[in-house]
Order: sequence, then C-alpha cells, then structure tokens
Amino acid sequence: MLELNYSGFLLEAGTDEAGRGCLSGPVVAAAVILPEDFEHELLNDSKQLSEKKRKLLKPFIEKYATAFSVCFIENEEVDELNVLQASITGMHRSIEDLATVPEFIIVDGNKFRTYKDIPHKTIVKGDAKFMSIAAASVLAKTYRDEFMEKIHDEFPQYNWKKNKGYPTKEHRKAIEEFGITKYHRKSFKLLPDQLKLKI
Repeated sequence: MLELNYSGFLLEAGTDEAGRGCLSGPVVAAAVILPEDFEHELLNDSKQLSEKKRKLLKPFIEKYATAFSVCFIENEEVDELNVLQASITGMHRSIEDLATVPEFIIVDGNKFRTYKDIPHKTIVKGDAKFMSIAAASVLAKTYRDEFMEKIHDEFPQYNWKKNKGYPTKEHRKAIEEFGITKYHRKSFKLLPDQLKLKI
C-alpha cells in the first residue's frame, strides 16, 4: 500500500519525471499535492501500470489533486543541461507552476537541488512508496507518451507510438537507416560504437 504523506505537512508535493533514458523527445516532470482523503485503488508507480490504467488515473488525479503541474524540458535543453540537471530543472519548474505553494517536497530518486527554501526529501523508488510521487509519475508518463504519439505522425519510421523514444532495437535501427530528427538528443549515445552516425 502506498502512503499518503511523508512529512506530516498538509501541503506536501510529490515530484517525478519521465523520459530520462530516451533517445528522443522531452524529459517531462510533474508535481502533485494531494488532499488528505485522496485514494484510488489503481494508483501505483507508473512503470508498474498498464497504459490503460495510467489513462484512467490521469483525469482522476487532475480532478481530485489539491494542485498539479506538468513541465516539458525539450530535447535541445536536455542536451544543454545534461539529463540529470534537465530532470531536476523540470521538477523545479513543475513545483514553481503549482497553484498552491508546498510546505514540503518529496522527490523520486536520490538527486535534487533545494527548491527555494522549502525542505525536501529524496526517496529512492518513491513512486512505489508515496501516493503524490506515484501520481506525479503517472502524469509525467501520460503527458510524455501523448506527446510522443503526436510527433510519431511526423516521423513514423521511428515508431515512437510504440517505443516512445526509448532505445529499442527498432528505434536504433531507424536511426542507423534514416539518421536523426529535430527531436533526437544529440548528447546521447544514439548508436553503438561500431555504427557511425551521419549528422
């Protein structure tokens, strides 16, 4: 069972991101503050949920959260910042955009920079332990997947509708065959060493 609160503060925001390991597309971060009476039997770490369940949860979270926000860090900025800093920057921006200022922040993972002077706690596998982080992971993942499905139509040969920009064999093969697009991260190792990429 996921816990609702870590800190004891009523306005506790959970934050998480999706897309760190992808070769193309944005890193998407989300922050969520949940009310004291929030519950949903399906809520869990987004990686443990089917796409269907995530799509069911998204409108429920958006309707019943005290506040939520989603932020996109585009691939060019991911290249500029590096992927870890892009993730943290995305989390900061999503917290900044919350309609309610949190009193405490819980973060999925073990890396974070202090946001303003709000106390925080990093929690490894936090998305499988706390509801607000799980809710943030669901929003980040669903928003990112929707974006990748939309840009799939522009470049169908990479099959982003299915692989969502992750480094599948099929995705790497398409990069080898067609080169890269404006959505690919140039700072990432897009192909194994033995395959040279024409940029």
